[in-house]
Amino acid sequence: MIRFPVQAGYFYAGSASALKKQIEECFLHRFGPGKLPHVEEGPRRIVSLISPHAGYVYSGSVAANGYYLAAQDGRPDTIVVIGPNHTGYGSGVSIMVGGTWRMPLGDVEVDAELARGVQRSSELIDIDEMGHKFEHSVEVQLPFLQYVYGSDFKIIPICMMIQDLETSRDVGEAIAKAFSGKNVLIVASTDMSHYEPHRSAEAKDRLAIDAILKLDARELQSTVESKGISMCGYGPVSAAIIASKKLGATQVQLLSYRTSGDITGDRSQVVGYASLAITK
Repeated sequence: MIRFPVQAGYFYAGSASALKKQIEECFLHRFGPGKLPHVEEGPRRIVSLISPHAGYVYSGSVAANGYYLAAQDGRPDTIVVIGPNHTGYGSGVSIMVGGTWRMPLGDVEVDAELARGVQRSSELIDIDEMGHKFEHSVEVQLPFLQYVYGSDFKIIPICMMIQDLETSRDVGEAIAKAFSGKNVLIVASTDMSHYEPHRSAEAKDRLAIDAILKLDARELQSTVESKGISMCGYGPVSAAIIASKKLGATQVQLLSYRTSGDITGDRSQVVGYASLAITK
């Protein structure tokens, strides 16, 4: 099965040459790391990245901070990308266990063996392509991964429509069980507050980020609910926290936080973006 891109030419540039240029601009942006990444023989201490998934003109420079650090950390064999379901299509939690994602920078193969291992370890994850057919939260991460790692990696795409703590724990524990002893990376795809005034978004997002910095999925979930934080991927982030701790992670680093207002200058209604790394 081939999954074709649905956001090429919209969230990110549609041709390979334009997309490479756009990604490089994200790395060199004043809100990015200021340098282009180079994959090193790193220690592979990063277990998970938390990365935004808006249009690259808005969130790409924030995302670039995480991918720059990931390049320094070495090359994973397989990357599981967990994103929220914005479309309403598909199962409550959808995984693809085969096929290819055809992107402007080339094809990315699904790691069928590991994906089936994740699905078998879960009570809630369904094998379901429909949840991924029109969803952008996983897709938007792939060009950055391709720019950094070339074609030398496989993916496991997971899309969460249901994001409560019980579901997040099931997903996180299934990933940890399947990934034990493997050379893998988890990417949790999320934006933060949506369409709030800049100061309000910053204040609310700080509360959610504080919970992430504690590696506390329960606190993140309760904070999002009690404070009315419109963070679209709190389930994927919760799952990444749970999986990372089981895989030996003990630390979190906030790499970048910005809002769309920092980019456009319009701070009346913004979306928040954060990049964090969870490490051993």
